[in-house]
Amino acid sequence: MAHENATAPRWLNPTEMKAWRRYILASRRLIDELDADLGEHDLSMPDYEILVQLSEAPDRKMRMSELAANALLSRSRLSHRMKVMEKAGWVKREACPVDKRGYFAVMTPKGWKAIVAAAPDHVDSVRTRFMDHLTKADQQVLAEIFERIEESLRKDAMDV
Repeated sequence: MAHENATAPRWLNPTEMKAWRRYILASRRLIDELDADLGEHDLSMPDYEILVQLSEAPDRKMRMSELAANALLSRSRLSHRMKVMEKAGWVKREACPVDKRGYFAVMTPKGWKAIVAAAPDHVDSVRTRFMDHLTKADQQVLAEIFERIEESLRKDAMDV
């Protein structure tokens, strides 16, 4: 009998269920809306995140493996996005001179123009769709909550 209790699911109570469902619905809808807003610039959220990472990197270039980790994309998903973004002329791949199997993702001048054009609209979208609904205290609490969750998820990923 004790064994059954040890393996029984820890079902969510009504308060937990409401918090979870509100988070899932709001986060999915928010990402969809932010993605749609970037559509005016022919960018998706993953494209934008890749360009942000590259725009902040030294020489606007980064190893593909590091970029995948920073942009929270699988290597195959990053590879697919890179093909699309190369076709658009925003990025190019360069072989790593040290590691013959490794590649760098490099932002092109056209990619820089794309991020510079999209950034003001994107930040406005983030403000109106997210930040404007939060007090300073809300922002601090959310940052603390998601920092704890992200740290836990990162530890779990390293244990695998």
